[in-house]
Amino acid sequence: MSKPRRRYVVCIHTEGAEDLELRKLYQVREDETAERRGHLRVVDESGEDYLYPKEFFAPVESGGPKELDRKSGVLSEALRGSRYAASSRGSGAK
Repeated sequence: MSKPRRRYVVCIHTEGAEDLELRKLYQVREDETAERRGHLRVVDESGEDYLYPKEFFAPVESGGPKELDRKSGVLSEALRGSRYAASSRGSGAK
């Protein structure tokens, strides 16, 4: 039996959620009930998971952990040139 593939998202919106960081990668824990209700269960630096609205995140297609900076959780250079990075330039999101 193969291990389930880890799923990651990048934070694109933080209004009302001061504990999230823009452009930071977060691992998603599967929670079908939360997803049906419009939320994602994401893991923070402490290893705890919390629910946030889906619209706060964009999915990240990753070739694996080597593309992720494990220490800081920020986008690697390989991901900075992705479709997300191109679409977020000039959006004025803070």
